[in-house]
Amino acid sequence: MDHSSSVLRSRNNRWTVERIARLAQREVTQLRTNAEQLGQAEVVALCDKVLLLERPIALAEKAGRRLKAKHPRLVTRRSAFETRGVMLAAPSSWGGIRPSDGTVVMSIWKDDIRSDNGVCRYLLWAPNQKGSRPWSDKPDGRERLEHCRQACERGSAEALLVYGEPLAGHIPEDRAATVSGIDPSVVLNIEVVLRGREYWAIWGGRRTGVAASL
Repeated sequence: MDHSSSVLRSRNNRWTVERIARLAQREVTQLRTNAEQLGQAEVVALCDKVLLLERPIALAEKAGRRLKAKHPRLVTRRSAFETRGVMLAAPSSWGGIRPSDGTVVMSIWKDDIRSDNGVCRYLLWAPNQKGSRPWSDKPDGRERLEHCRQACERGSAEALLVYGEPLAGHIPEDRAATVSGIDPSVVLNIEVVLRGREYWAIWGGRRTGVAASL
């Protein structure tokens, strides 16, 4: 189940224009879609009001101010990985291996994390089928694939959260509107699993049967 949908089911009476306006534009759009599917006309109307009032530039400025207020310790990707004992192979790399113990450390886009009943998951890598994910065939994408394979064999890895604004039509690993940085104080202990030809990171909650359902 989509996280926005589960939140909508349990908390729709708490949605207000002010609360929705604090969401990213794509989150508002997704919330509206979920509300429409669930017959929550009031939430749909609130989303429409926010989408009509807010302009992309205003949303970006608001997100930037919110990010600075909530995450003042953001650092560059390189610096964040160095705090974990990892030297990136290239400035555009999204992960590396810690020489001291062989642990795979990856960075993931915070706003693309999916959550259901306390269990979080993130699509780390998927094949480039019919041009759907060209990044997977690029050097950084192939590096991510190798890191996924190694993490899957080890059974665990670490993940750092990347904050920023997405760019429509692209996965954030390939291209983003802005990359604000990483909070080095947040380190996730994840399990990397292979489902079909896709590699997923999962963590949190009671994960019995979760990997099989991906």
